[in-house]
Amino acid sequence: MNKDRYLVVVSGPSGCGKDTVVKTMREKHPEIEVSVSATSRAMREGEAEGVNYYYMTREAFQQKVQAGEILEYTQYNGNLYGTPKHEVDTRIAQGRTVILVIEVEGAGNIRKLYPEALTIFLLPPSMEELENRLRSRGTESEEAIQGRMATARREVEQAPLYTATLVNDDLETCAEKLYQMIREYQKG
Repeated sequence: MNKDRYLVVVSGPSGCGKDTVVKTMREKHPEIEVSVSATSRAMREGEAEGVNYYYMTREAFQQKVQAGEILEYTQYNGNLYGTPKHEVDTRIAQGRTVILVIEVEGAGNIRKLYPEALTIFLLPPSMEELENRLRSRGTESEEAIQGRMATARREVEQAPLYTATLVNDDLETCAEKLYQMIREYQKG
């Protein structure tokens, strides 16, 4: 089997539920693994090192990029986000399916490196619902929310570049559709 088919990318605008959908799917299908990304942003309340992200300073992140230890990365709202190379290579070499939950720019980089990987763009039910989700977090200023919404509008335009799109209008249904997409794609 083509090793690229062991790699799945899920991306979409901030607030569309990428992490929640993948987490819900994995509760029923734990054999599908998630790559932990690295970031230069500060840890949020309730997050843990090596579980949500590998947190590091901007300088440490840039050193890893220079050393070739970051597979893809992007800057988003002033912070760096990227995929440690070992997170992907180790799992794929062992024949395990790995999901990257990453931003749109990073997904573009992965499409170049792994052209046969399954890439799924997760959409919110509407842009209004997306804004409601961002506001309900209670973690960002009005300026940050408006910045994320402007970015989301640009990102949604990238959806046709993905293998498939999926609307997160019902969490359980969306998670099951994601799993079925992965299994069908791997059958080739």
